[in-house]
Amino acid sequence: MILGKADILYEDNHIIAVNKPAGVSVQEDVSGEESLDAIVKRYIKERDQKTGNVYLGVTHRIDKPVSGLVLFAKTSKALTRLNEMIKKREVSKFYWVIVSRKPPEDQETLVHYVERDGTKNRSYAHLKPRKDSKEAILTYTMICVSMNFYLLEVELLTGRHHQIRCQLGKIGCPIKGDLKYGADRSNKTGGISLHSRRMEFIHPVSKEKVSITAPSPTDDNLWRFFEGCMNA
Repeated sequence: MILGKADILYEDNHIIAVNKPAGVSVQEDVSGEESLDAIVKRYIKERDQKTGNVYLGVTHRIDKPVSGLVLFAKTSKALTRLNEMIKKREVSKFYWVIVSRKPPEDQETLVHYVERDGTKNRSYAHLKPRKDSKEAILTYTMICVSMNFYLLEVELLTGRHHQIRCQLGKIGCPIKGDLKYGADRSNKTGGISLHSRRMEFIHPVSKEKVSITAPSPTDDNLWRFFEGCMNA
């Protein structure tokens, strides 16, 4: 991935937000491919002609096949405060999701108990607590419809492993392209139709309200259709 100015959604002295394409890991993984945090560090170092190391703190992660907004901290002060804000649920996270099956309700809050299987790198959503499971809460709203697909906006209220993917799969609405959680077929792009769309929070240093939005992928006709639908 070559990071350009258009990929930077927001930046000041303390934070930087980047629009990640599907297929790039936020942090280094077993694939050995260059991760987003390394790419952003190199971008800042070259742009600002820094001679020393670039500080960059990861405040949250989105899965490798997921696209969209990723927020980094450029100072240790911002990282500490953002971590505490996320822990206290003071950072609002919204995702766009494309599903091929109409959800049972146009708007609903889902509460499950998510159990992670590290050996299979997947999670399971249960209706009742189980040993080692964690409560998972999200709210979805159906916001646009095409001939064969439905666009949902999801507000993520907890941050569990593969949470949106396994909870939507549990109600019979797997994300388009997400074979691991019940989709019929993969996407041509190799990613899944889950996009980190927007974050809203009080700036950890300036204390001003910040709202950052990531445009959906432009290399996919369905995403372009839904983007146009919402901007009409």
